[in-house]
Amino acid sequence: MNQPGSGDRVRVTRPAGASTRPRHIEVVREIDAQTPLGEIYMRSLMRSQLRLAFVVLAVLILTLGALPLVFAVVPESREAHLLGLPLPWLLLGVLVYPAMLGLGWFYVRQAESNEHDFTDLVDRP
Repeated sequence: MNQPGSGDRVRVTRPAGASTRPRHIEVVREIDAQTPLGEIYMRSLMRSQLRLAFVVLAVLILTLGALPLVFAVVPESREAHLLGLPLPWLLLGVLVYPAMLGLGWFYVRQAESNEHDFTDLVDRP
């Protein structure tokens, strides 16, 4: 018989009295109950999503939003032609859409990655 203190090894798998409920259920309950800990989890997700939105907005403003400013500051660019089309028309009327589509694709992909990371954090044992 194995008695405590008899010199045999004892394997401890969890502290005595510890809950057998998975951790992710506890975290989900914290979030659902809007406890301070749950608010911290949600705030971290919202902060990462907001940071991503600001990055995408900054890229949009610095690239596409700056084009009219470039045309105003450099008058020669308004008169330039590329492939038989005026450069402003080509940039603002044609190339803007693929750029915005690319930014939208990047945003969705990164937002889903943020949510996946959050899910991993919540479901971590």
